[in-house]
Amino acid sequence: MHVFVTGGAGFIGSHTAEALLARGDRVTALDVFGYGYDPQLKEENAALLEQHPNFRLIRGDIRDAELLGALFDEDQPDVVVHLAARAGVRPSLLEPDSYADINITGTMRILQAMQQRNMNRLVFASSSSVYGARNQGPFRETDNVDVPVSPYAATKRAGELICATYNHLYQMNISCLRFFTVYGPRQRPEMAIHLFADRIGRGQEITMFGDGSSVRDYTFVADIVQGVIAAIDRPLGYQIINLGNRTPMRLDALISAIGVAVGKQPIIKQIPDQPGDVPMTFASVEKATALLDYHPNTPVEQGLSTFVAWLKNTGRL
Repeated sequence: MHVFVTGGAGFIGSHTAEALLARGDRVTALDVFGYGYDPQLKEENAALLEQHPNFRLIRGDIRDAELLGALFDEDQPDVVVHLAARAGVRPSLLEPDSYADINITGTMRILQAMQQRNMNRLVFASSSSVYGARNQGPFRETDNVDVPVSPYAATKRAGELICATYNHLYQMNISCLRFFTVYGPRQRPEMAIHLFADRIGRGQEITMFGDGSSVRDYTFVADIVQGVIAAIDRPLGYQIINLGNRTPMRLDALISAIGVAVGKQPIIKQIPDQPGDVPMTFASVEKATALLDYHPNTPVEQGLSTFVAWLKNTGRL
């Protein structure tokens, strides 16, 4: 199978590409090497992938309709996995225009290019942030998602709706996968687990937003990739599917667990909650289990140990 992966040099994208290559697929990755963090980190990911003969890297932007058309004409991929996006809740409050342009316009350009060439299989990366501010779980795909609480969340919900439109008009098979707080090796450095592990390991103070009672469904990247690849292999019409770990953890418990993994006691500075943050994420994965045979099997403590080992092995800690 030939799989076209947008954001293929990023965190989840590089793990997805690596898994596809390992099972014998051909992968073309499109990545712009910008937005949000040091491009050198993506260069390291790309260098690992470029050792494989079935991998091709294209440096470019998902909003470039001419480039997309040329690549689809040349490569004729079987499936597109659309992971490229501007990520992060708090930065989206500061740069909402950029988030709308990249996440909404970029998704539309991909769908247009696919439709014009009768390509009909897409896996779209959505987010648990679409569920908004909720205090009870688990979150199910049938829940109301009409009030996203950040521009980032709104752009991800918009992407799902655009995908629904293209399924309706052109019968495209599109699986929208709602990722729940993904972590693991190659994670972006500004994300909480990476940031906390780095600072705890260096004996530096960490900032905890709120009183530590916020809850997240932290999901190890290998489990997410399991679900992504299952969606690649299964054309299911239009579906929205949660991919999470189904075992939410309090923020203060997470910080303690990171301290254990690193081997140092966290030094914590508490500050108020930030706009756009939500009190809870908690995935129901019943639909993912039924449709994708999805079974997350990485406890947070094990995943944190693997992540910290990666930090140390790469000289980051």
